Amino acid sequence: MNNRIDMTFERLKKEGKKALIAYITAGDPDIETTAELIFKMIGAGADAVEIGVPYSDPLADGPVIQRASARALKNGTRIKDIMKIVEMIRKNSQIPILYLVYYNSVFIYGVERFMKEAYSAGVDGIIIPDLPLEERGEVFELTKKYGLHLIPLVAPTSHGRIKKIVKNAGGFVYCVSSTGVTGERERIETDIKSYLEEVTKYTGLPKAVGFGISSPEMARNIKDYCEGIIIGSAIVSIIEKASTKEEMLEKIDNFIRSIKKVL
Repeated sequence: MNNRIDMTFERLKKEGKKALIAYITAGDPDIETTAELIFKMIGAGADAVEIGVPYSDPLADGPVIQRASARALKNGTRIKDIMKIVEMIRKNSQIPILYLVYYNSVFIYGVERFMKEAYSAGVDGIIIPDLPLEERGEVFELTKKYGLHLIPLVAPTSHGRIKKIVKNAGGFVYCVSSTGVTGERERIETDIKSYLEEVTKYTGLPKAVGFGISSPEMARNIKDYCEGIIIGSAIVSIIEKASTKEEMLEKIDNFIRSIKKVL
């Protein structure tokens, strides 16, 4: 079965372009606006959408996404609401859709139930930032059963573990650009080139770099070493700061277009 993630990376490679993966926390500021924002990002040129499932203790996330998660949970956002958003997107778009979800949320919901419903809704890949290596086998078998890619996260500190982390992975490798949590940064301190060359030694999967990319300049500086760029906190920050929905939608549209232009 052809996965939309694979097809998108293959198409972009032929076109000599890089993927822009846009992240949004589901339910922030509310579930209806989340759907509108996703359609706006697709229209502005995003190549894939990563939907964050809000969680009360998001360890990998910095303050911007933590606050978004808190707002979404306060609004009563539930996993079934997020599944409905994906179903709605699927009626209008074949863009790859990923879930970023913490393991506890999947475990409580039921691992198989979560994967089955995600697949039925139209999700293509799952990112679980805190998935313990020892649980990876069971989760991988279920993602495989339902035709989903289990997307691994590697960090600059992963050296000896990269081989294990990328085993059974699919779609692409989420390469964390710098240590620590998500969030906008002025610059990225990691030697991206040698770090990504190290990842390439262990997998032929496309590499997408995320954590801290907040401007077209940063995206331009990194794009030659990878196949995709992931932008999260910079998008969520626009949502948080906007005083009206119209302003939010317009700024998201302009921002996504400005990044896509350099890729």
